[in-house]
Amino acid sequence: MSAPTAPPPPPPPPPPAPAAPGARRRPSALDRPIGWARAAGSWFERRRRAVVAWQARRPPRAPRPEPQGSAAVLSTSSAILAIVCGWMVVHLLFFGNVSHARDQDLLYREFRTQLAGLTAPVGPVVDAGEPVALLRLPTLDVEEVVVEGTAAGDLFAGPGHKRNTVLPGQVGTSLVYGRSTTYGAPFADIGLLDNGDPIDVVMAQGELTFYVLGVRRDGDPLPPPRGDGVARLTLVSTVGGGRLAALTPGETVYVDAEATEGFGAPGGVPPTVPESEEALARGTTALPMLCLCLALLTALTVAIIAARERWSAALVWVVAAPVAVALAWGTTDTAMRLLPNLI
Repeated sequence: MSAPTAPPPPPPPPPPAPAAPGARRRPSALDRPIGWARAAGSWFERRRRAVVAWQARRPPRAPRPEPQGSAAVLSTSSAILAIVCGWMVVHLLFFGNVSHARDQDLLYREFRTQLAGLTAPVGPVVDAGEPVALLRLPTLDVEEVVVEGTAAGDLFAGPGHKRNTVLPGQVGTSLVYGRSTTYGAPFADIGLLDNGDPIDVVMAQGELTFYVLGVRRDGDPLPPPRGDGVARLTLVSTVGGGRLAALTPGETVYVDAEATEGFGAPGGVPPTVPESEEALARGTTALPMLCLCLALLTALTVAIIAARERWSAALVWVVAAPVAVALAWGTTDTAMRLLPNLI
């Protein structure tokens, strides 16, 4: 007798019929947000629909008309003037310090190479702008490379040695000028030095330490005459008074220091220097360059006005803005040479 066979399995359920085109599927319970998620979704959906409806009702905005004629001239001239004035302020407060720091870094490398190669200058005649000494004021945490020359342009890079005096560290009196407000302001606080504070100088002939004798201003008595073989160093800058003391230099400040034994100084030091290298002098030789920069800015303004007649203002300013900034930089740098060399 054979064993009974198992009943056949039930047939599989038929697949769901495809949804008709355009029919909306009924969401299941797993598709529905719950709690705060459901509320948030509905809120965002209502907001989206409201924004879409508002944009549909709002009439299209008419394009802004480009300024023509005198309006274009006025707007372009005002924009160029704003760029120049704004760049001048930024240059005085920030980029001047950046330029000074970069120049000091390059001068330090150059002077260190010269000292290692025994090619550092010892005088009496040195080209303007060349490094001649390294000056350290430990009390003020100042370290600067001193360059040759005291004209306004020379003091952009750092303190400058007055060319009709011996180099710092040599027997005699050496004058070093430094700015008090702009381009790093290396001598901004020399008036705070006290008697006996050290000043270290490194130059081609060696290293020397000076000690401050005193701080004086215009009209104060001069220090006593120096002795034989003594090296004297005088730091020169400016100070002002009132709320705008930094921008209104009123008088010159001098810091006298001495080292008991200096290095020998070669003969042939120039007896005088040009008037532009005296204290608080202005570099009038920069006037032609300033006129050229202003003429280029005027030409740029005319070119922008003409270009805006053919192309959009945005496209014109994208092309012209870098040129305007470059000309503003050159104008500011040239105009700074016309200001007193110690500020």
